[in-house]
Amino acid sequence: MRYLPLNPADRQAMLATIGAPDIDALFADVPEEARLDGPIEGLPGHASEMAVERAMGAMARKNLSAGDAPFFIGCGAYRHHIPASVDHLIQRGEFLTSYTPYQPEIAQGTLQALFEFQTQVARLYGCEVANASMYDGSTACWEAIAMARRVTRRGKAILSAGLHPHYVSVAQTMARFTGDVIDSALPDLTEGAPGDDSARLFAAIDEDTSCVVVQYPNVLGHIGDLSELAARCHEKKALLIAVVPEPVALGLIRSPGEMDADIVVGEGQSLGVGLNFGGPYVGLFACREKHVRQMPGRIAGETVDAAGKRGFVLTLSTREQHIRREKATSNICTNAGLCALAFSVHMTLLGEKGLRDLAALNHAKAVRAATRLANVPGVELVNGPFFNEFTLRLTEEARPVLRALADRGVLGGVSLGRLYPDGDGRENGLVVAVTETNTQDDVVAYAAALEEVMA
Repeated sequence: MRYLPLNPADRQAMLATIGAPDIDALFADVPEEARLDGPIEGLPGHASEMAVERAMGAMARKNLSAGDAPFFIGCGAYRHHIPASVDHLIQRGEFLTSYTPYQPEIAQGTLQALFEFQTQVARLYGCEVANASMYDGSTACWEAIAMARRVTRRGKAILSAGLHPHYVSVAQTMARFTGDVIDSALPDLTEGAPGDDSARLFAAIDEDTSCVVVQYPNVLGHIGDLSELAARCHEKKALLIAVVPEPVALGLIRSPGEMDADIVVGEGQSLGVGLNFGGPYVGLFACREKHVRQMPGRIAGETVDAAGKRGFVLTLSTREQHIRREKATSNICTNAGLCALAFSVHMTLLGEKGLRDLAALNHAKAVRAATRLANVPGVELVNGPFFNEFTLRLTEEARPVLRALADRGVLGGVSLGRLYPDGDGRENGLVVAVTETNTQDDVVAYAAALEEVMA
């Protein structure tokens, strides 16, 4: 895209048209503490293009990338090995330049890819129908809450303490505009089932509840059985929403749909999509068929053409913003198509057996790492059942420990003090993720560095 600068008169004309007194007024919803009050420190104020490139390159070299060090960071974004063939296939011209398949006669390839993606997500989640992707896991979570309101005509969502706080924050932000009541709580590090607040959820469900939202596995890595919670929700005619940020886990553990969850959403980044500094990612969304007309986003459907040949079209599109606008089920009017394709290609390359093998490898490596790290003096494992992510409780605050580990070339995980800055005992918690990319040497290096830091 060309850089076309506007002069002051152009800017004033635009502001006058929309009724804003100045440019700062366009950022009124951004908290004051999040706004810059001057130029970005460290960037040259005026320099040649080559000098700017050199300065930016020097800044970039200060980063320690995931592939250059033992890497144990997870909490909703995971480093997995992505076969080179994934990137090769999604960059083919018929995929890379394809955007929105409104005209089925010239978009059969894209529509078929979306149809296959939906099939994979529905099978993975244990649901009857899935859409053709959302923006990311957090927005998919909110869209599920909004959908539950439409289905039940109620306005209270109960969020588990084990739901990632970023997902909670997105729900709270959006609820400001819909009037939904968001009932949330903070997790504790209770040994054996960290972040599991089933008793609170059971007690909180009432006739005003539209849905209960749980993460599976939860933000601290714990895996719980959702069956009883689903039954309690259905007794009160509420919906159970399960959030799955790590889809690889479903190669080894029961799907939420099998445990009677009504809506299953999550993040698909683990398969086919790199970490990419936080995006773009791809939101997954599936539900029971009886709720399909309230599901947001688009669906690619299979049909036959006039000659009886197999073909694909967009179906139930009247729910979308580009068709119904203010009456649509969602303001999301596109899907993360290229990332969804990468997810689907990676899933296809793995196959069912490959996904199960990958999941088993993740779990086995995580168990070995958890056992080794828990033997470090001052470190305690607080998890019960987990997949490839677990929580450690340290005898001191975790954030300085992680900084010291990074200084020693180990990216050791995510501090709960970063996710929950209010403290109350969580600041000593450390969430560690282990995938197939972690070698035994990585674990040995981590344990050695941790022993040194904790000494």
